[in-house]
Amino acid sequence: MSGDLSQCLVSLERQGVRAVAEVTPTHVRSYAAGLVDGGLSSSGRPYARSSIARKLSVVRRFFEFCVDEGWVGLSPATGLRSPKLPKRLPAVLTQEQMVGLLEGPAESGPLDVRDRALYELLYSCGLRCQEVIRLRVHDVDLDRREVRVRGKGSKERIVPVGEQAARAVESYLEVARPALARNADPAYHETLFLSRRGRALSPTDVRRRLDRRIVAMGAQAGVSPHTLRHSFATHLLEGGADLRSIQELLGHASLTTTQVYTHVSAAHLRAVYRRAHPRA
Repeated sequence: MSGDLSQCLVSLERQGVRAVAEVTPTHVRSYAAGLVDGGLSSSGRPYARSSIARKLSVVRRFFEFCVDEGWVGLSPATGLRSPKLPKRLPAVLTQEQMVGLLEGPAESGPLDVRDRALYELLYSCGLRCQEVIRLRVHDVDLDRREVRVRGKGSKERIVPVGEQAARAVESYLEVARPALARNADPAYHETLFLSRRGRALSPTDVRRRLDRRIVAMGAQAGVSPHTLRHSFATHLLEGGADLRSIQELLGHASLTTTQVYTHVSAAHLRAVYRRAHPRA
């Protein structure tokens, strides 16, 4: 980041600026233009939009600091906009890959049974990793097949649990959790998913165990616990669920956040079109 700021200061100096108080919005816009047209690049080529966004963010923070210190009255970078960055589509697993992840390899101990239940809940309910590791035993109602989730901002929501996930959690509670809870710290008495030492899991624990499972099944690299949440939403959308319902299930405050899942495949869209359009 210091290199980004140095580049800006050199540009201002070339424009005749000798003190921070002399910088005007025109000077800053000229610097930004140099990033866009390649005038400030050693290769003469424009910077990537992500690089420009980072550099301009550094400049804005610097002048905000100058205002806080009383060196300038108003930031000359006020109103300076960064280029829009393309949205990265979330990685998802196919339905066949999800079956492979959830149903294999064979369970061989309490940790494997726990992992199966945890992954089933992540995918069945679209939970965030932090949400699933914060679950308490009484948050899961197997009779009603639902789970009470505490999401971002301590907001609670009730999410239905699929049949396969309910079976996996029931097996975990009956077989695996008692073994893991034998030496559990009293502080984690109500925690649903316990570690080998009877403590609450960390996000790193979940990621490490998932990595092992992914390697064992020979699936694609880069799969994270959040991939299961993305797959949940994408598969619901492909199955005909509406965005508003998916928004509620995911616990999104804004529908805009949920709309990223409209990246369904062209083949699926064509199939929907053929079913729905009277002259398809």
